[in-house]
This record gives sequence, C-alpha cells and structure tokens, in this order.
Amino acid sequence: MIESNKIFGSGSGDITEDKPVQSGQAAAHHVCWPQPLIEGFLRFRDNHFPSNDIEYSRLFEEGQKPKFLIVGCCDSRVDPAIIFNCAPGELFVVRNVANIVPPNEARIGHHGTTAAIEYGVCNLGVEHVVILGHEHCGGIQTLLQTSRDFNPDSFIDDWMRLVDSARVSVERDYSDAGIEVRRRACEQRAILVSLENLLTYPWVTQRIAEKTLRIHGWYFDIKQGQLLGYNTTTEQFEPL
Repeated sequence: MIESNKIFGSGSGDITEDKPVQSGQAAAHHVCWPQPLIEGFLRFRDNHFPSNDIEYSRLFEEGQKPKFLIVGCCDSRVDPAIIFNCAPGELFVVRNVANIVPPNEARIGHHGTTAAIEYGVCNLGVEHVVILGHEHCGGIQTLLQTSRDFNPDSFIDDWMRLVDSARVSVERDYSDAGIEVRRRACEQRAILVSLENLLTYPWVTQRIAEKTLRIHGWYFDIKQGQLLGYNTTTEQFEPL
C-alpha cells in the first residue's frame, strides 16, 4: 500500500516529500494548499449555498438531466460552461486533449471519453452531442509538428494519431499555406473526424435514426470571440 504522505508530502507542497503524517488541525497547517482555489470555492459556496438558494438542493434531489453533451478540449481557455453561460446541471461535459472522440474499438480497455459519451447518450438521454474544437489548440499544433515522427513512448502522440487523417488531408490541400492557415484547417477537420467516429457507435446511430439525438461540430474562435458550426449542406464552418 502506498502511504499518502509519500505521494502528496506534508510540508512545502512538494509531492516527493516523505515526512510523518500528522493528524487534526496541526497537519493542515503543514500542507501548502492552492489558496486561490480555496478562495474561489468559498465565493462559489457563498453564491450558491445560502439558506434560500434551492438550486443545488434541487439538483441533489432530482439528479442531473442535461440535454447537451459537450466533448471539449482540456485547454484552460475553453471551459464549455463559461463559453455557453450555462448553469450547473445544464451540460454533461467530457474534456480531453484536442476534443477527440475515438472510434468504436471492439475491445475492452480504459476508454474514459467513450464511457462518458455512452453514459450521456444511453443513461442520461442527452438530445445533442457537440464536438467543441477551438483556435490555437495545443494538441493539433503537436500533431502538425510531429507529422509522421510519432514518439512511441508519448501518450500525447499516441492520442493525436486518432485524428492524423485530418493532418494528412490538410498537408494535401494546404501545402502552400502558412502555419496559421494549416493549423486552423486541421483544428476544424479534426472535429469532422470525431463526428465520423461518433457514427461508429450503434447506440449513437440508432438514436440519430430515431431523431432523439443530433450531433454537431462547433469551433470556438478565441481571438474573435466567435462560434462557428459545421454546415453539412455547404460543408463549411459558418458563424452561428
């Protein structure tokens, strides 16, 4: 068994420290908690947990019933709840590097994104799945820089190979374009790859056929503050 103090430390916040575990309030004084997060929680609690606020009481009693499942990026600049100005309980969100949906793989493994999508679609009955990509995505930048030289020991490289077809098509169609144009095109085409991957899951295609589920590819332009949606008729990303 791994002792907790060997993982987290108990003095300066260094996770490699190995000091005796103390109990009670004495131990708390020796832990270097991230204070800005604690202060933010206190503001959140003051705003949402006054005696006359029933929002979280209702969510606790009734459970979550979101209509929208967002597959977003881990990027700290693109929090879906902030972008869409949503209240607690309105969005079911899964975030990963470059907002990727893996294809359906007929094997058992650790598939966190797929499990979250399955839960949202099959258990919660969401009505919309949105793949939310964004401008200046670090994952896409890594994909373009790595090209075909994937590092077999890199989790990121292995993950980004899921949308390598987007990179290949951009290199073919935008061979003479600058890096900014190619990166934006690859960010948007990676969204389309994830949309195609969604259709490899029978519980997605069944609900689409029954018209109880719709899927969307959206792109957030950080610099312009603009939201673009993929139009399947024009085959273009257009302002929403």
